[in-house]
Order: sequence, then structure tokens, then C-alpha cells
Amino acid sequence: MNQLQKHFSASLISLAAILAVSPLGAWAASAPSTASTFAILSAAPSQGGAVTLTNATIIGDVGSSGLPAAVIQTTSTVSGSVIAPVSAQVVSDFNAALAAGLAISGGTVIDGNLAGQTLSPGVYYVAAASATTNGTLTLKGSAKDTWTFIIGTSGTGALTGTGLNVVMANGQVVPCDAVTWYVAQAVTMTDSNFVGTIYAGAAITFTRGTFNGDALSAAGVTVTGTTVTGCTSTRHHSQSKCNQGVGNGYEGCDPGNSNNKNTSNDELVNGEYGTPGDPGRQPDNTAIPY
Repeated sequence: MNQLQKHFSASLISLAAILAVSPLGAWAASAPSTASTFAILSAAPSQGGAVTLTNATIIGDVGSSGLPAAVIQTTSTVSGSVIAPVSAQVVSDFNAALAAGLAISGGTVIDGNLAGQTLSPGVYYVAAASATTNGTLTLKGSAKDTWTFIIGTSGTGALTGTGLNVVMANGQVVPCDAVTWYVAQAVTMTDSNFVGTIYAGAAITFTRGTFNGDALSAAGVTVTGTTVTGCTSTRHHSQSKCNQGVGNGYEGCDPGNSNNKNTSNDELVNGEYGTPGDPGRQPDNTAIPY
């Protein structure tokens, strides 16, 4: 081992020691939830996942804990992958995220009817059922603010919306990063324009309207006549700056189209993304994101 390699190895050991005793280390050791990579996820236990898509458009990946036959598509389009069954880790991550969200404390209790309200950033509780009809929920804050809704703090509670429009004021770019819904039971949206990341303890149903976010359920997911734009897709297309180095991985942007061949500047190699950090641009056989 030459001196440069020895120095690099020693630096890594020192960094690991620092992270192990610091708050940053605790954060870094926690991997992102695998459930949040899906636009639609049915994480029902015992391989009971089921997704039904009818006249729907899904921009993102669809996952189910059930077998492939449990994902039914009728005149629908899915731009990402359909994965069934998903791994046990995905189901475990979903359950952990839902339980942690429902246990969040320190919020403000609000009335169950969200229509007509204007809410600043924060954590909001709805103790029981939330039935919202024909109105607009305005979330007013900056692009860096967040809103967290816990519905069913008493252990039961469903979110039902008809003609509900959620509006992000002041130019919020990525609703998925800003709005999260933890719902103890079912979520049902009809003719609504809804946003955010949903973790639901029971079935999720969208009928017509639009949804900009991820719909993640402990039961079945049914989408009829609705366009769902998943969070991963939204983040890819909202990238404002790019690292033009070779092999940095997919960034969802094209500052100069320097490869003069493809529509992305993420240094494609024979239609594939190069291994991160590898100046030789060797393919890693990773599928191109939607």
C-alpha cells in the first residue's frame, strides 16, 4: 500500500470515528426509507398488497407486497417500474414511517374540515375523521417550509375529500418535500387536486382529479381517472443546478448536454448511467429513471 492509500484509509477511519459519536453520525447511519421511492405503494401484510389502476396515469414507480397479478392495469399508463412483490424491507420501512408519523407530538389541533383554511408551516392534528368538501386548503409559507398532518391521533381517523384543492402559496416547488400526511385509516379523494406524501393505515382511493405526491398504503390502492405525479419524478425535474463531473450519478438536469447525444448531462454510457466516481464511465446497468 503506498503512502497516498495509507493516508486515505486513515482519513476514512477518523471520519467514521467522528460520525459515530456525533449527531450527524446518527443521522447518516439512518438510510432513507425505501417506501418513499414509490409513487404508488400497497404494503399490505402477508403479501396482501393490491393496486388497481383504471384510466389512470402514474408518473413514477408502482409497488405492491402482493404477487404481480395483484397489480391490475386497465387502460392506464405507468411511466416507471411495476414491482410486485416488493422486498420485505420496503414493507418494514413503510410500517416504521407510518408508526413514527402517527406518534409525532407537539402539534396544533385543528377542525376536521380543511376546506377554507389557510395554514402556516407546522404540525397539525385531527383527532378523528376529517371530511372535507368543495373548498381550498391553502398552505402559506416559503419554499423551505414544511407541513405535517396527523389524522387519527386517537387511533382512528380517515381523510376524505370531495372537490378539495390544496394550494401551495408563495411558489412552493416540490409539494412532496413540503407536505406529509400520516393517516390512521383510509384516504379517499374524489374530484380533488391533492398534494404531499401520504402514509395511510388503510386503503387509498383516488377518483378523477390530480395528485402530486406519493400514495403509500398499508392496504390496497385504487386509482381511477387520476393523474398521479410521484415525488421522485418531481424532484428529478425540479433540479436547478447540476454537477457536470463525470460519473456523479443521475441528477435530472441538463446544463449543457455535453455528451451531445442524449437529453441528459449525467454522462450516459451506451444508454446507461456511469458508475458514480468512475472517470472511465463504465456502465453500471442501472435503469434510466423516468
